[in-house]
Amino acid sequence: MTDSQAHIVLIEDEPVTREALASYLAGFGHKVSAFSEATQAESLLASDAADLLIVDINLSGKDGLEITREQRARSEIGIILLTGRTDDVDRIVGLELGADDYVCKPFNRRELAARVKNLLRRSSAQRNLTRRTLRFAGFSFDAVSRQLTDPSGAQIALTRAEYELLRTLAGHPGQVMHRDRLYMALPHRQTGAGQRTIDVIVRRLRVKLGDDPRAPRIIGTSHGEGYLFIAPLE
Repeated sequence: MTDSQAHIVLIEDEPVTREALASYLAGFGHKVSAFSEATQAESLLASDAADLLIVDINLSGKDGLEITREQRARSEIGIILLTGRTDDVDRIVGLELGADDYVCKPFNRRELAARVKNLLRRSSAQRNLTRRTLRFAGFSFDAVSRQLTDPSGAQIALTRAEYELLRTLAGHPGQVMHRDRLYMALPHRQTGAGQRTIDVIVRRLRVKLGDDPRAPRIIGTSHGEGYLFIAPLE
């Protein structure tokens, strides 16, 4: 699969929006399977390894949040939510359930196409993360053996939480990962400690990576949102 040859599943119950969006995405060379509700889409997803799911949160019947939760439990498919501008709570819940991105309605089609392209690229990098060692800024990170090696070849000990956070960030290079989403990746989560916990773990990781938060090379900060992996992957 390349960015221009992806299979996208679209679930949108508004027919004009569904048909226009499917036609627009197909114009980029994507195969688009469009549905008005969950049943047929889920049947296809169970038998066909699609690359990306775009789903409206406010569907009649099974809504986009429930679909997101169920699909994330089954696979690592990329998921973009379509949401109304006032659906802040649903947007946050969607990210916590495993959605990768969201686009507010009414949306600019070119913006959505750019987000689709970026997510397909990141999804490919995430799949590669399970198959190979990542190298960045002189470091070597083996996500399978959970070993991080510095530029001199010395191993850096990581706690389970530090490993999970680094794995999540490195698996989505260039993508702003909201604190809520990062918190869901951690083991032994504590109620009410989400943002504070993430900030502490990122601070520890930066120390171990020698990454100055005032001029970061590896883990960047998106103020008011979260963090992103900015080091080029070798």
